[in-house]
Amino acid sequence: MKIFLDTANIEEIKKGVDYGVVNGVTTNPSLVSKENREFLPLIKEITSILPGPISVEVTATDAGGMVEEAKKYAEIADNVVIKVPINLQGLKVIKQLYTLGIKTNCTLIFSSSQALLAAKAGATYVSPFVGRIDDISGNGMDLVGDIIQIFDNYAIETEIIVASIRHPLHFVEAALMGADIATIPFSTLAKLLNHPLTDIGMERFLKDWQKVKK
Repeated sequence: MKIFLDTANIEEIKKGVDYGVVNGVTTNPSLVSKENREFLPLIKEITSILPGPISVEVTATDAGGMVEEAKKYAEIADNVVIKVPINLQGLKVIKQLYTLGIKTNCTLIFSSSQALLAAKAGATYVSPFVGRIDDISGNGMDLVGDIIQIFDNYAIETEIIVASIRHPLHFVEAALMGADIATIPFSTLAKLLNHPLTDIGMERFLKDWQKVKK
């Protein structure tokens, strides 16, 4: 399973790359707004740090406006992927961008039918938001399982990005199900390494090492 960082913070992305486990980045307008930087130069810098897919979201609400934004963003770098919302206008945009050879990430997926329609329109990726479903007493990972089953049924090549991950269990469940990608905040990446037995083991090793004659 590939790991994308869900951030627009340059330092977090650099650290993730240094750790050797990050394959891509997903951004959105909310994440970008936290950085207090000019939008296009920020995205260009992110694409220069990591050669993997960098998702950049359109903000227009009509198909024509979204396509024009997408074309502009796609010119930034070859690894830019355009995030498009799942609605009727979004489907039109995904289809048009597919014919232009521009990769897309269909975002705000909350049902398997939405994921299937996005894939049929030509989406490169679909992003089910598991945490937000859990927030309203649903089960986001059940949705991921349904999408995986449907895509497997028809050998659909669209990749599934498990998004809105809240905690390490979501990450592990996504891997067990065979999801293609998990996109996680940097804080969750650190939590994936935490285990009390690891800390205890390291402490014991260091104490024993102090007893060794040097």
